[in-house]
Amino acid sequence: MEKKILAGLLMLGLATLLIWGCSSQPVVDIAAVTSQPKDFVGSDTCKMCHLEHFDSWKMTMHSRMLQDAKANEDAIVVAIDEKRIREDLAKLSGKLKVPADQIYVPRKDEILYTIGSQWKQRFLVKKNDTLYISPIQYNTETDRWVNYHEKDWDKRPWLLKCGGCHATGADLKNNTFNEAGVGCEACHGKGSWHAALPKTEVFEKRNTIINPAKLTMGVAAQICGSCHNRGHSTMEKGGGWPVGFAPGKALSSYYKSTSFEAGDVKHVYANEFSKGHHQQFIDWQQSKHAKEGVTCTSCHYVHQLGMPPTRSQTNFAGSKQCLSCHEMVNNNFAHSIHSFANCVGCHMPRIAKSAESGDIHSHVFVTLLPGDTLKNPKVPNSCQTCHQHKKQDLNELQADWQALSVLPKPVGQAIQSIKFKKAY
Repeated sequence: MEKKILAGLLMLGLATLLIWGCSSQPVVDIAAVTSQPKDFVGSDTCKMCHLEHFDSWKMTMHSRMLQDAKANEDAIVVAIDEKRIREDLAKLSGKLKVPADQIYVPRKDEILYTIGSQWKQRFLVKKNDTLYISPIQYNTETDRWVNYHEKDWDKRPWLLKCGGCHATGADLKNNTFNEAGVGCEACHGKGSWHAALPKTEVFEKRNTIINPAKLTMGVAAQICGSCHNRGHSTMEKGGGWPVGFAPGKALSSYYKSTSFEAGDVKHVYANEFSKGHHQQFIDWQQSKHAKEGVTCTSCHYVHQLGMPPTRSQTNFAGSKQCLSCHEMVNNNFAHSIHSFANCVGCHMPRIAKSAESGDIHSHVFVTLLPGDTLKNPKVPNSCQTCHQHKKQDLNELQADWQALSVLPKPVGQAIQSIKFKKAY
């Protein structure tokens, strides 16, 4: 009996504390809050309630897309050595529109922000109170300097051309942005209403923010597509990003993607596969994945609690990601001889360029055959992205493929070759 009384008193005490806790929340006039224009508040505000998600986001490249080089000089991943930079540029003399010794090379103290760090890094400088990308670029994996719009770099205002995808809350009217990097509000929308309402206003609070996981698949994918894309703004002349777009809106109202058909031979192959970076959305739209409802977040996480499992923010590494959905039931054709390879090597060939040619995977998820290159010499193929076949004759490669395609499905067990046994 005493235990029951004690338990009852304990429950009563907990209920009292809960009621007291709720009543201690400040009374907020919801109508007054939501009558004000929505505004950006920054990821540091979001972390006050979503710390674990914030910590996970901090480990992603989104959080480091744009970094303040004055607040953190280590954001610059390479020594700014003018002599070495000009030596590297001189090696590209045949491709330069300005002589190597005349290209503007910023001093370290002139660099205000860095853009990127994984594949390459560019540098923001200020001229006449306007931010521009300086005309030099450092490619990290090859450790070399290359040119970037060396002739017209100071005619391309960064905020207009690129700012909306490098920073959160870009404002062209006031020439400002709210937060360096792709922050919480880049994908969830402006957070001032959400931050102002107390947790006790559960339903009102959740209605003031966008949760991409609760949007329909196509609408959610457009959030990624607002930046993993290439084209032009339909709302702002000269804009290279979807000015005015917000998560949950229809992207096509704010942005027109590029295409080979429209004349963009620099960034798109003749088969409409991307040859440039940040164009994954263009590729994905052509894929069977798009038609079957397999979207960006089916494979990639944006923030995940705990240590991130992979370099490219995929849920699994390499072929494990593909095999989490695709059961291997067909081991003939090329599958019969590529047991040592992986899915992405053929079905996501490295044919696009971020820093160096072939450092970005195609997202059309189609194996490109040697015959595709024979039809159009400028279109790469999956076979020649492998070092073993890099210089092999295309007609021979295509003939090998056609021979494989008519072979019956192999049966029985694999055995070691006699040659292999003698060698070992």
